Amino acid sequence: MFIVDSQIHLWKEETPDRPWVPGARERIRLNGHREEAFLAEEAVSLMDEAGVNRALILPPSWEGDRIDYALEAAEQYNGRFGIMARIPQNDPEEGERLLHEIKDNPHILGTRLTFHRPQDRNWMIDGTNDWYWPIAEKLGIPTMVHAPIWKRELGQIAEKHPDLKIIIDHMGIMARCVDDAIGYWVQETADLHVYPNISVKVSAIPGYSTAPFPNLNIEKYVREVVDKMGPERAHWGTDITRLLGHGLTWTDTIEQFTKYFSFSAEELEWIMGRGICKVLDWDIPETEKVAAGAAAAEN
Repeated sequence: MFIVDSQIHLWKEETPDRPWVPGARERIRLNGHREEAFLAEEAVSLMDEAGVNRALILPPSWEGDRIDYALEAAEQYNGRFGIMARIPQNDPEEGERLLHEIKDNPHILGTRLTFHRPQDRNWMIDGTNDWYWPIAEKLGIPTMVHAPIWKRELGQIAEKHPDLKIIIDHMGIMARCVDDAIGYWVQETADLHVYPNISVKVSAIPGYSTAPFPNLNIEKYVREVVDKMGPERAHWGTDITRLLGHGLTWTDTIEQFTKYFSFSAEELEWIMGRGICKVLDWDIPETEKVAAGAAAAEN
């Protein structure tokens, strides 16, 4: 399989010249991310060890809206990383300027918007982010969205902007919900399957279960998303820095889907990488296409 992780964060250490936003360190601890820097060199080494071909860098919120290190990593390891850029959602003039700028950057495949923190939670409904959707649709910029409480609104946006590709983070689950408490959030998300321009990241799965790995108690919720969305619109991902401190590896997160969850080979081809590449128009190398075609012929 051609394996693409739909979400990782990379960042450098906090320094006086590279300060984090206020309260960021406490938020990192609350969300279970490790605190020390996670650099491209370490990420690529772990990806190679696990057989991950590519990963999407989502610049972390604790560094504000800067994306300079993501660009540095993508340029250093050309072909291994794509970027879902941050933009100032509450600054329409600067945000629009950046959208036009990033549109032609080969390393930037889209943006990621957040509506889950106290400072940005209401931007979905108070008009702050209204400027974004028509411009992103016009420019053809795929958009990842972390907005657990705004599913109805996301459906309305998808309907109003049918050419805008929207990718929902983490099955739309509210932070710190685990086990069967995620069912409500997952159902809300899966029911958005009626909008063909919406797809979903089935990402960071171990973090939503208190059962021992491979977390079989929540497989049914992953299956619900895949069955309703279709495997083409369900994208595996790790948010790996939330898992490394809990004794899990990239290989574990792959095998959770390929070995322990009951997906077919055809479903896995889409879930593990082909689907997100299609949504983002991220070309798969020709050699991988040939290998995938040969495998399909054998099956």
